[in-house]
This record gives sequence, structure tokens and C-alpha cells, in this order.
Amino acid sequence: MIMNKEAKPGIVQFVRYACVGVMNTLVTLCVIFLCKSLLGINPLVSNAIGYIAGVINSFLWNKNWVFCSAGSYTPEAIRFVVGFIVCYGIQFLVVWLLNYKTALRGYEIDIYSFTLSGYGLATLIGNVVYTGSNFMFNKLVTFKTHL
Repeated sequence: MIMNKEAKPGIVQFVRYACVGVMNTLVTLCVIFLCKSLLGINPLVSNAIGYIAGVINSFLWNKNWVFCSAGSYTPEAIRFVVGFIVCYGIQFLVVWLLNYKTALRGYEIDIYSFTLSGYGLATLIGNVVYTGSNFMFNKLVTFKTHL
């Protein structure tokens, strides 16, 4: 497969974005574990603290490494949070529609000793939708150079 010079930076950028996503998951889970298990903080509060840490981590890595933005922190942080909310809403709608308005409702498939439910499949599809839409939102809105 031959890539033109314009396509390659976008692919590298998306791979970096995916790496940050994996790192965010680890940061979120580690902070939740630290707060709940080691510090004895309420599980729901620990969960919120973990997600806040993940969003902050995500913003900093996306701004400085994925999109290499020189823009002002505050406006970009606000757009980043708006993008997170919008894309989460899109993901939530996709999962809800697939799970409650299609044949996936009640669907189950056994793969060796693993059962994949319709909800599980809808969640996986929703995650792909979230990842793609959030990447594009950040690329075109959050970290786009605003003149």
C-alpha cells in the first residue's frame, strides 16, 4: 500500500491518539484503585477522581504530543471537555439504539468459553464511534489553529 505524504501524518496522529487512549485507561484505573483500595475513598468518588485524572491526562498528551498545539490552554481545555461530552453523547446514543432498537437486543454468541451479548457488541461499536468522532472533533475543533 502506497501512502501519499498528506495521509501519513494523519495516520501517525491517529496511532498516537490511540496510544494516549490506552494510557488514559491505565491512568484512570490506577487512580481509581489508588483512591479506593489504598486511600479508602468511597468507590463512586474514586471513580469520579479517576475519570477526571484520565481526562486531564488525555488533554495534556493530545495537546502536546498528538496534535502539537501551540494554542492557549484554557480555550482548548474548554473545547476538549465539550468534545468529550458531545462524543460521549453520540456513543451513548449509538449503544442505546443498537441495544434497544435493533435485533442485538437479547443477542448472544458463544465464542469458546466467552459469551458476547448484544449489549457487549453494541458497546464495542459505540467505543469505535466514540474514538473516531472524538479524534475528528479534537483534530478539527479543539486543537485546530484558530485565527
